[in-house]
Amino acid sequence: MKAVRFHEHGSRDVLRYEDAPDPVLGPGDVLVRVRACCVNRFDVSLRETGSRKNLPLPWTLGVEFAGEVAGWGSDVSGLAEGERVWVLHELTCLRCEYCLAGKDNLCERPEMWGVDRPGGYAEYVAAPAWAVFPLHDAVSFEIAAASQAAWVTAWHMLTTRARVVPGETVLVSAAAGGVGLATVQVAKLAGARVIATAGSEEKRAFALAEGADEVIDHYGGDVTAQVLELTDGRGVDVAIENVGGELFMACLGALRKDGRIVFCGGHGGAVVPFDLLPAFRSEWQVLGARTGTTQEHRIVMQHVAEGKLTPHVHVALPLEETREAHRVLEENEHRGRVVVLP
Repeated sequence: MKAVRFHEHGSRDVLRYEDAPDPVLGPGDVLVRVRACCVNRFDVSLRETGSRKNLPLPWTLGVEFAGEVAGWGSDVSGLAEGERVWVLHELTCLRCEYCLAGKDNLCERPEMWGVDRPGGYAEYVAAPAWAVFPLHDAVSFEIAAASQAAWVTAWHMLTTRARVVPGETVLVSAAAGGVGLATVQVAKLAGARVIATAGSEEKRAFALAEGADEVIDHYGGDVTAQVLELTDGRGVDVAIENVGGELFMACLGALRKDGRIVFCGGHGGAVVPFDLLPAFRSEWQVLGARTGTTQEHRIVMQHVAEGKLTPHVHVALPLEETREAHRVLEENEHRGRVVVLP
């Protein structure tokens, strides 16, 4: 089969469109013909440095993907060749205390495509049958590939961690990116007022068009001061932050007393000098988050099928143009998700 792999860490030039071994199909596996795979900023980090992961080279990236059933193992039944499917982007052990309690996003032994197993930058992937779900006819492969990591994380951050309720005000950082856009839509679905940040006029207009009530320039001044002005000095109830560094600090300072901030990602820097925070705005709730549970995945995919959530694909490129997909991410040109098509 064809795949995009890298044989050494480095710039996007190390990505090669080449022949790769076909996946080995186990008795409980489904062979998925990948039709679309989302490209994540995490892919860029893994390609550049390994992001503290000891990846066996050559390696195939690709966390979230969708496609068609192309075969199955001897223990699998009930599928038809060509059936449209999406695949959980993170596999769990199904046996630890968290998995058994329905909190499988906290699994003690998770495996992520493109990190622990070769991913979706390939024509075929062998996936456990329990992690393969029917894809609604109303959802394209591109949208299905774009609907997992960012959207389920946003859902988990807002509904499970922050527990946002109608009428609250939510601050969303980098609202034109994958997690940011998802957070705007999930917050509006929950009945919240949304104040968003974005770094260019085009991206600010995009965030407004996607449902944000107000959008501010996170490069054009004091973000904390702008948010406090928009909230008459009270601050926001919830901040959802996925950049890190100075923007994390600005969002933290924009919280009301006893407000909640939930964070993930952190590509803008992870240093948080808590000793510099103003004492009179103490007693915030600072909550970390990772992706959601399997049940939350299914809820999000159902909302996408019903049109309640609408992921945006900025560009879909042929698999052989994966270097260009990485360039779009590296240069922050995207609004929404970037997808490659094997």
